[in-house]
Amino acid sequence: MRSCDSSAISQSSFSTSRKHSGSNLLWTCLRGLGLLVCLVATLWAAGALHFDLPKVGSILALAWAASSLVLLWFTRARPWVFAIWAALFFAILTWWLSLRPTSDAPWQPDVDRTAWADTSGDTVTIHNVRNCDYRTETDYTPHWDVRSYALSKLTGADIFITHWGPTWIAHPIISFDFDGQHVAFSVETRMKIGQSYSAIEGFYRQFGLIYVVADERDVIRLRTNYRKGEEVCVYHLRLPLQAVRLLWTGYVRHLDQLHERPQWYNAVADNCTTSVRSDITATLGRPARPFDWRMLANGYMDEMLYEDGNLAGDLPFAELKERAHINDAARAADRDPDFSVRIREGRPGFPNPRL
Repeated sequence: MRSCDSSAISQSSFSTSRKHSGSNLLWTCLRGLGLLVCLVATLWAAGALHFDLPKVGSILALAWAASSLVLLWFTRARPWVFAIWAALFFAILTWWLSLRPTSDAPWQPDVDRTAWADTSGDTVTIHNVRNCDYRTETDYTPHWDVRSYALSKLTGADIFITHWGPTWIAHPIISFDFDGQHVAFSVETRMKIGQSYSAIEGFYRQFGLIYVVADERDVIRLRTNYRKGEEVCVYHLRLPLQAVRLLWTGYVRHLDQLHERPQWYNAVADNCTTSVRSDITATLGRPARPFDWRMLANGYMDEMLYEDGNLAGDLPFAELKERAHINDAARAADRDPDFSVRIREGRPGFPNPRL
């Protein structure tokens, strides 16, 4: 009898020990995950101080990083110390969120003006349509046009995908076709004179957001004919005409909003890819796709659109992408008034060009 009792007690003790070990392991994993989150938050906040706080930002960033490491080290023995770290972090976050963009700054000449629109009946008139005369990528004369577009002539929309460097990085540009008259919308960083784009700085309050409205001989030819190492593909969007009109209306609305209220560019939340993807999804009335890693690695955006059935051409994606490449055609067309027609000739999925 005692033997049975001893065996039962032994098994009970072993079971309790296993549960205790399992709880310890879970708690250790949760603490490790929490510490990792805190370290990432610490690095982000240090970057915010360094990039977005003039003059003393670098010194404060170092002080914050050092004090954070000390505080997080002592939270294991004194949990209340974490409250001090959290209070400091949220103070930095609150300050950072309070920063407001401006429209009054010494902007680079190619983004010196923001486009805006007037609508009268069927006609939309866009002011400050960019049409630069390029001699080289950095030597150009910007021209700003006023152009009118009749919605009754809107026939479709295309998307250009520009790759450079690693294949997972790209820049999308939407272009609308008004019976052969094309106008392109490029969501870009609005940089001041002397600034250059940095992927790291794109996570902070360093750049404004701008919708560049331009002639394709400007915004597309710049990338195919003047910039080194950029490769451009063009696809016809398979969207109902009503959806194209809604997409156009959405872009025009964004123009006016940004013209009136400047907005920050953000490499994750407000960038060229999130804007294009959300606008196309909204026009189709579809629920948004769950977060996809290709929203950040936007060099695969065309593949994502293809999977959603939004690219015309009815070819396997690899073949469609190969035939969508336009660099050679763009260099051949160069200053031709029919530049937009010539870069689309022979591309799958496009309607017959109008000469």
